[in-house]
Amino acid sequence: MKRYIVLYLATLIVLVPVDFLFLGILAKGFFSSQVGDMLGEIRPAPAILFYLLYVVGILIFVSGATAATWSSTLPYGALFGFFCYATFELTSLSLLRHWTWPVVAVDVCWGTLVTAISSTLGLSIANWIAPKV
Repeated sequence: MKRYIVLYLATLIVLVPVDFLFLGILAKGFFSSQVGDMLGEIRPAPAILFYLLYVVGILIFVSGATAATWSSTLPYGALFGFFCYATFELTSLSLLRHWTWPVVAVDVCWGTLVTAISSTLGLSIANWIAPKV
């Protein structure tokens, strides 16, 4: 049980700052230019809930198995991120008037990358702090 807590926290600690760096600084202008006034202020409760649940998904489907290694977590993390972000982005594109294909492409690529990185680094940190028994 301790290992799963360490794995969860390690993954969360990698994911959140990297995602905030990308969304809050690097890609902020891009998203503003693409979807304009659809972007509002960040609502903390849904954002926190997203990160808490998304990391549970990463552990269940990517890095939580005892057989997980960095070499399996990297591609499965990428696939998990791809499918999760593509689901959101394509649904948004189909329903929201101002959503654009460039937003879909950038965000799906980002989701793929950030999930691969956070799941793999989270596993590596957990293996260092609480090695598998």
